[in-house]
Amino acid sequence: MAQLLIVYHSRTGGARQMAEAAADAARDEAETILKPADQAGPEDLLRADGYIFCAPENLAAISGLMKEFFDRCYYPVLGQIEGRPYAQMVCAGSDGENAARQTARIATGWRLKEVQPPLILCTHAQTQQAILAEKTIAKEELDRCREIGAALAAGLSLGVF
Repeated sequence: MAQLLIVYHSRTGGARQMAEAAADAARDEAETILKPADQAGPEDLLRADGYIFCAPENLAAISGLMKEFFDRCYYPVLGQIEGRPYAQMVCAGSDGENAARQTARIATGWRLKEVQPPLILCTHAQTQQAILAEKTIAKEELDRCREIGAALAAGLSLGVF
């Protein structure tokens, strides 16, 4: 059975909710592993057939813990996961584009195949209080995350990617 790995980091719950929604939908189509970035490692990447990376944007970049995951895993899997499909989701306060570009550059270095444009969900959190507050992602937005999880898992199961 095809395996989808979803790696995420979340400090205020938004990206976690997004990753969980994608994982819930993906489980109907493929074996799905949902791992926090600080618990995922090169062995997880090597076992999986495809990936979803989900993180918040912090200060116009992917969150530090998600970057640390990529830093730890980049060289140990380099040249061993080429051509595998991936998608990404970003939970942003205002923009999210830079975080998406950063993840895409890392995936390009691994020679992964982007199968879905980045999904950026904007919380519009602009004050310190709003930025640090626990997030609640709307059902309609979580449905978009579910679509990504289901589509990537189905593609893996059918051998489309």
